[in-house]
Amino acid sequence: MSSVPPQSEPTIEMPSPAREPSADSHPMIALVQGSDPGLSEVTYQLLAKRLKIASLLMFAGFLTFFIKNLLFPAEFKTVAHSMLFWDHLTITVLTGIIGFRLCTNCQHMMRHLRVIELLVFGGSATFFLIMNYTELTTCVEAGYLPTLVPPWLLLIFVYALFIPNTWQRAAVMIGTMASLPLLLLTYVRFTSEHFHTVVYENPHFRGYESSIVILMILSAVTAVWGVHTIGTLRRTAYEAKRIGQYRLKRLLGSGGMGEVYLAEHVMLKRPCAVKVIKPDKAGDLKALARFEQEVQATAKLTHWNSIEIFDYGRADNGTFYYAMEYLPGMNLEQLVEMHGPLPEARVIHLLAQTCDALSEAHAHGLIHRDIKPANIFAARRGDVYDTAKLLDFGLAKPFRQLEDSRLTQEGAIAGSPSFMAPEQFTDERLDGRCDIYSLGVVAYFLLTGHRPFEDKNSMKVLLAHAHETPRPPTEWQPDISTEMEAIVLRCLEKSPEARFPHAQSLRSALLRCDASGSWTREDARSWWECNGCPHKRELDKQVFDLKPAAVTVG
Repeated sequence: MSSVPPQSEPTIEMPSPAREPSADSHPMIALVQGSDPGLSEVTYQLLAKRLKIASLLMFAGFLTFFIKNLLFPAEFKTVAHSMLFWDHLTITVLTGIIGFRLCTNCQHMMRHLRVIELLVFGGSATFFLIMNYTELTTCVEAGYLPTLVPPWLLLIFVYALFIPNTWQRAAVMIGTMASLPLLLLTYVRFTSEHFHTVVYENPHFRGYESSIVILMILSAVTAVWGVHTIGTLRRTAYEAKRIGQYRLKRLLGSGGMGEVYLAEHVMLKRPCAVKVIKPDKAGDLKALARFEQEVQATAKLTHWNSIEIFDYGRADNGTFYYAMEYLPGMNLEQLVEMHGPLPEARVIHLLAQTCDALSEAHAHGLIHRDIKPANIFAARRGDVYDTAKLLDFGLAKPFRQLEDSRLTQEGAIAGSPSFMAPEQFTDERLDGRCDIYSLGVVAYFLLTGHRPFEDKNSMKVLLAHAHETPRPPTEWQPDISTEMEAIVLRCLEKSPEARFPHAQSLRSALLRCDASGSWTREDARSWWECNGCPHKRELDKQVFDLKPAAVTVG
């Protein structure tokens, strides 16, 4: 599925005022990137992102102190100072290279992120160890003791904050870091006579060792507990992304009643679209009934050109949802808004398929009542491009229920004003010919880029549909054939009796046009490869290139 562009006309139910979906409305289910508790594809991406940030931060710190040491060198040099200089230079270069290579998404490095993690933090720990040893041996000879703890605290908490981990693995890594200064302290204690003199004979430094031990233990325990807490929150968010047997990945679009997410079946690993009812509609019995009606109406349809429903249910938290096939591509409104009017042959190709879907719905006694470009999708199914899919049966009703609807108030008008047949807002009985009228408006829009009647005032548009004659499509696009124009204008007749009697008769008329059959599969493939939306192509790649081991995509 695809999000509806901002200019998309909302489906309305009058007299209740139509409400546009708010741009800042919060989805019922929060999607948190990298919430997968295991090392899935997204967690791997999160690890790469965090390693990049940590590497660049540490590079900046190491570089700053390296420049400071060059500007203000030590007054005396030892072998240890020389080793410290080269190790400082090495770790600065290493973290810089790693950080900037991760910025370029180097695939070789992306495949070895855990090795990169060990290089960054292991290399930093080695530098801090050499630095501590140099400071400690130099200071005890001068009769005092340095502060060893700060660099280790920085390293431990940078690791805990930035690296996604289980608490067990974090305990091993952080425990190793915390033990290194203690091991160094023990080594110097048994190898340096000056250390013993300073620590045990100078009252100012009594408790020096025990203070370092306590600080390192407290720091390690706090950091590991923090990792455990973050991991718990990630798992909670990860579970919140799951509804029924489906893992939600990203918000695709929002309509008046529901929100549609790109999702994946947990067991089958099949991409699909999951529609959930909006939070502000969750307590509305009418909205819930309409939501359930949409599912039941759509589930009866099995035609290739109708959206397929996989599942329907209610989550543990009371959220209503249904799962349907995921459609890579664009709806027809997006197609025209982004690329202008469509060639006549392509319009025939798409509308003939839509007529097939409508024929099945009408054969089941259902009329759609909300045919519009945003509800017809040009999708890729298998290797076939420009497969038309009819969406959103939320207003579909059996013929017999149209006189006594329980889901709309008496006198209410349901539909999209620019695409509604005149009888939809009068007292006349509706049948499938109101969908024929709406499909004629869609054809007019696809061919010209304009609606037959355009006004910001919805009531004026409705009155125009009832009483005014639309401009012939050729006034907008002179190259439209006379036979195609005649088909469109017949669909737009005010009287249902003057229109095509059913969808198959409209389809037959379309296929008799000279341009019929001129838009081939190869034409469709070529167009999508040249003009397809870049962000849609990237999204399709993520969906159809899912690795079997992947659990979620953020």
